[in-house]
Amino acid sequence: MSLELTILGCHSATPRVNAYPTSQFLHIKNHFFLIDCGEGTQVQLRKYGVQFSKIKHIFISHLHGDHMFGLVGLISTFRLLNRENELHVYGPKGIKEIITLQLKLSNSWTHYPLLFHELSSDQSELIFEDESVEVHTIPLNHRIYTNGFLFKEKIGPRKLDMTAISEFKEIEICDYQNLKNGRDYTLKNGRIIKNKDLTTDPAAPKSYAFCSDTSYFPEIIPIIKNVSCLYHEATFLKDKEHLAESTKHSTAEQAAKIAKAADVKQLILGHFSGRYKNMEVFLDEAKPIFQNSLLAEEGKTFVIK
Repeated sequence: MSLELTILGCHSATPRVNAYPTSQFLHIKNHFFLIDCGEGTQVQLRKYGVQFSKIKHIFISHLHGDHMFGLVGLISTFRLLNRENELHVYGPKGIKEIITLQLKLSNSWTHYPLLFHELSSDQSELIFEDESVEVHTIPLNHRIYTNGFLFKEKIGPRKLDMTAISEFKEIEICDYQNLKNGRDYTLKNGRIIKNKDLTTDPAAPKSYAFCSDTSYFPEIIPIIKNVSCLYHEATFLKDKEHLAESTKHSTAEQAAKIAKAADVKQLILGHFSGRYKNMEVFLDEAKPIFQNSLLAEEGKTFVIK
């Protein structure tokens, strides 16, 4: 199955009609991850048909409002919906204090386990792992402590070659899992059938890198090398590079340079400044450097192959 990324919001901080701040919904290996939670995120989740109950892990890049002001509202809504399952929130140190203070003063404590995983390292670290998926931080360079996130599929089991298997009557259904796990098969006469002759390689694992607010920061290139898809902020165009530098944001050209240097398969641009009315100008700047550049757009789902 391919990764599916739905853009809930992709604009910068200044509120606008029909333009939402950063939030994304990622479906990867039967996990449903929410990435950032700007104001209005839960409205967007409803609008685009995402079931709230599927969300068990929320990743917050930094504590600026356009990336997390929707979080306490979503947490409170989960309470109103009688949620019982755990909710894990990953974000910078201080996020627990912010959310629990709001819940305390509004007398809105959750009836479900709310678990915070606070981040403070300036090095990339593994923050979530199970049998199918890993999530690593991508340290960024913004005005406050900020991380991007790298979501990686683990290599899956090998695929059974049923035509090859059918030639050996001894091989039964109970043997299939061992074959998927890469083991050779020994016939009753002692002959060993190599696993590669009975199976085929699994699909190549896919990966998605989310790079939230950051200045041009080539230090991330080794972390995101060869990812299937990169989302990189592009708040400004090249003619406003001085603003990008002073506010620690990036231009479309700089995002494209990062994508090219990291040899990623696909680049999605987002976090657009409200000064721009026509988003196509971001592609005009990025594509000469990195051809496979795309624009984030509210409600759009990208299938990452």
